[in-house]
Amino acid sequence: MLVTEKAPAKINLSLDTPMRYLDGLPKWNMVMTSIDLADYLTIEIHDHPQTIKVYTDSGFLPNDQRNLAYQAAHMLKTRFHQPAGVTIKIKKNIPVAAGLGGGSSDAAAVLRGLNAGWELGLSLEELAKLSLSIDSDVPYCVYSHTAHVTGHGEQVELLPPVPHDWVVVAKPKVSVSTPTILRQINYETLAHLDNAGLLQAMQTGDWRGALQKMGNVLEPVTEQQYPEIGRLKAKMLKLGADVAQMSGTGPTVFAICRSESRAKRVYNGLRGFCHEVYQVVML
Repeated sequence: MLVTEKAPAKINLSLDTPMRYLDGLPKWNMVMTSIDLADYLTIEIHDHPQTIKVYTDSGFLPNDQRNLAYQAAHMLKTRFHQPAGVTIKIKKNIPVAAGLGGGSSDAAAVLRGLNAGWELGLSLEELAKLSLSIDSDVPYCVYSHTAHVTGHGEQVELLPPVPHDWVVVAKPKVSVSTPTILRQINYETLAHLDNAGLLQAMQTGDWRGALQKMGNVLEPVTEQQYPEIGRLKAKMLKLGADVAQMSGTGPTVFAICRSESRAKRVYNGLRGFCHEVYQVVML
C-alpha cells in the first residue's frame, strides 16, 4: 500500500518563552502558521516485517533512527503492534536546520499517513499528543494550521485562518543548533511579546493589527552569533516587507508582504544576497 503526504514548512508569527521548566526545556508561547513550501513523502507499507527504511534526496539528513520521520514510524509501529514494514521516501524542499520545522513536518506526515494506511482511526488531536515524544514542533505540524502553541509544544489551539499573504523565506548559508540557542536564553533580560494582543487581533480578523504584534524573542540570542540575520531583516524591510523576522531559533528569516508585487521586489532583491530564497504564500 502506498500513501502520499505533503509536509508544509512552518513559520513563527510569534515566539516567546516565559520560563524554563524543571526539565530544562523552555515553556513556549507561540503563534505558528504554515506556508506553501513543503516536502513530499511517499510511505509504502509492505510485508517485510520489523523493517523501517527512510530515503531522502538530501545529503544532509540521516536515514536511520536519528531521522524524525523514522522515529514517527517506529513509535506508531511499536505502540500499535503493527507487523508490517514501512519504507519512507522524502522529497526535500524545505531547507535543513533552518527553523522551518522540516523534520518535524516530515514526522507529522508519517503519522498522518500511517494512521490512514493502518486504519488506526486516531484523531489529529490524538496523533498530536502522541507526537510530542518525537519533537516539540511535531504536535503543531500534525495540524499544519495556524495555531497558538504553548507548554512544551503539546498544547495546540487552532486559530482562524490567516490571509494568503505572500511570504519570502531566506536562509543564509549557516546552520543553527537549537539546543545551543536554548541554553543561552537569559530569562532576566528577555524582552517578552504582547502575544495576548496578537491573539486578539487574529481572532477578530484585524490582520493589520496582528502584523504589528509579531516578533521572536530569540532573535537577539541567535543574531549575536549570526549577524547575517540582522542584515537580512534590514534588507527585507528596506525592500518593502510589512514584517521581517526570524523563524524558530533561526537562521531563516521571513518577510510577510501584503501584495505579490512587493513580495517579488523583496525576492529579487535577496536572490544575489542570500544562499536560499523562496517566494511562497501562507496556507
